[in-house]
Amino acid sequence: MITTSEIIKIFGKPGDDRNLVTVPMPYPRKIAWDTKVITNRMQCHKLLAPIFQKIHAEILSHYGIAVIQRLEIDVFGGCYMFRKMRNGNDWSRHSWGIAEDLSPTKNGLKTPFNKSQFSKPEYKAMIDIYYRNGFINLGIEKGKDAMHFEFLKFIK
Repeated sequence: MITTSEIIKIFGKPGDDRNLVTVPMPYPRKIAWDTKVITNRMQCHKLLAPIFQKIHAEILSHYGIAVIQRLEIDVFGGCYMFRKMRNGNDWSRHSWGIAEDLSPTKNGLKTPFNKSQFSKPEYKAMIDIYYRNGFINLGIEKGKDAMHFEFLKFIK
């Protein structure tokens, strides 16, 4: 895992809005806490903006909008949120806009990966797209919190 000090060297201080951009997404997404609200954009770190856009374009290309909606890949749980990790003192990776949560209700923080929505075979392609683009999934890596995809590679 990449450490907080390494993240600061690459991405700057957490919560620095000079490093944030709002990027369009290639398909509409429902806000997880109010699924009647639809967004077509996401706020993230400026260095990862093209990578997030590429990931979602690849997801759209692979699944198509109807399958994305049926599989609830379009349920957006957030990217940028300036805060500490839950039950911790370190900064959440969301504090830089370098992590994204998807479908949090069915892939919860404490849900074991094998009981999560994203453990099913139909989500393998989506997870592979994230990994190919430098992200990890905490459900796979830590056994829980499958909603959480975070950037792991160093940017030179």
